[in-house]
Amino acid sequence: QVQLVESGGGLVQAGGSLRLSCASSGRTFSSYARGWFRQAPGKEREFVAAITWNADSTYYTNSVKGRFTISRDKAKNTVYLQMNSLKPEDTAVYYCAAQGEVPAGLITGVGSYDYWGQGTQVTVSS
Repeated sequence: QVQLVESGGGLVQAGGSLRLSCASSGRTFSSYARGWFRQAPGKEREFVAAITWNADSTYYTNSVKGRFTISRDKAKNTVYLQMNSLKPEDTAVYYCAAQGEVPAGLITGVGSYDYWGQGTQVTVSS
């Protein structure tokens, strides 16, 4: 069984920074890409950022480009999301996710990820 565990969420003032981590454990699995998604109250879960595991290519939604950075440590099997210049509209539960070895769809699509963490709350006050 694969487990993804997020950490690093919390309460921060607008303009501040947080670093989210997502560690995987359980059985060894191959993943084409790992991603971060977020879900605000009353809204659908949306794509934030993704990174391909071997090629180290990165993808971002427009609203976080230049502020968020996704990275990965293959040795630790961990993905990070560095969030700078946070805004109140970034407030949400942030989920990390992993695709299977062969992606089932677009790297930005919720449905193309096979494994999900439990989520971590990020709250940005104005």
